[in-house]
Amino acid sequence: MDNPPERRDSRTSHLRASDSNREQVAALLGEALSNGQLSHDEYSERLDTLYQAKTVGELDVLTHDLQVDRHRPAATPVSYHPDATSEPESVVAVFGGAVRKGRWRVRRRTRALAVFGGVQFDLTSAEFEAKEVEITVTAIFGGAEIIVPEGVELRCHGTGIFGGFDVNNGPDIDPSAPVVVVRGLALFGGVSGRTKRTRDR
Repeated sequence: MDNPPERRDSRTSHLRASDSNREQVAALLGEALSNGQLSHDEYSERLDTLYQAKTVGELDVLTHDLQVDRHRPAATPVSYHPDATSEPESVVAVFGGAVRKGRWRVRRRTRALAVFGGVQFDLTSAEFEAKEVEITVTAIFGGAEIIVPEGVELRCHGTGIFGGFDVNNGPDIDPSAPVVVVRGLALFGGVSGRTKRTRDR
């Protein structure tokens, strides 16, 4: 690693690092990359070191020379429940509504049909089967809303015909968090995606 940061000992340096510790440091490194403090090569090197670190002290070394907000609340913890054999889930709302919220499992592929009805996917307490999941929505004179926890990235590849897709990311994307890809068609309908901030709960 070019110009590696110097090690600084503290009262917690000897403690074993947890997954939560690593996720928080990964978010800080991502922030430093986005604001130009780290080059892509430096970011990659530190990220490699991050996942090999065993103690809190080793993690501290990776960020102590960066101008980042270490006191920023961590993004909402995200749970994974990998299941490579899972089948896609289908959700249908015809002249009615369908809601997925609370502790539910987000499959790698989810299909939703809303015809003169509405569908809501609230992923803030969900378990993700993969690092990247895909939700395909067909909204015909209907709509769908997708809500994700802080840190999760939303990507939109939908098509609107006399309708539209309004999918927006939050201000802070955690590189260690899942990615939700929204696809589909909105025909005289609408699909929205947004981040639910901690303070909104």
